[in-house]
Amino acid sequence: MKIAVIRITGQIGLRKEIVETLQRLRLRRKYVCVVFDKPTKVQLGMIKKVRDFVAFGEISDDTYKELVGKRGQKDKEGKLKPFFRLHPARGGMDTKKHFGVGKGVLGENKKMNELIRRML
Repeated sequence: MKIAVIRITGQIGLRKEIVETLQRLRLRRKYVCVVFDKPTKVQLGMIKKVRDFVAFGEISDDTYKELVGKRGQKDKEGKLKPFFRLHPARGGMDTKKHFGVGKGVLGENKKMNELIRRML
């Protein structure tokens, strides 16, 4: 089970504890994606804490391979960097949370594969 987390909101006006949690998840700027192969209980707790500022959900292996192929960067030692910089989504995105309706990209996103493909 691979879980992708994409930071959607910027840093202006966020509480210090939220900013620190985003830093620990390696989500330091807008439109950065981090993929957890087997997330730990601690990582899931951090994702739950910042769910109003990020989009997250399960992704398929095909989407992960496409993400690594197009956006994967290597560091000086030749290892894959733990994050992916993405473009803003083509066609725009509805970033507001619509409580009770289930629209918007923030929080748990069932269409995560589609969102990542629009951002590549």
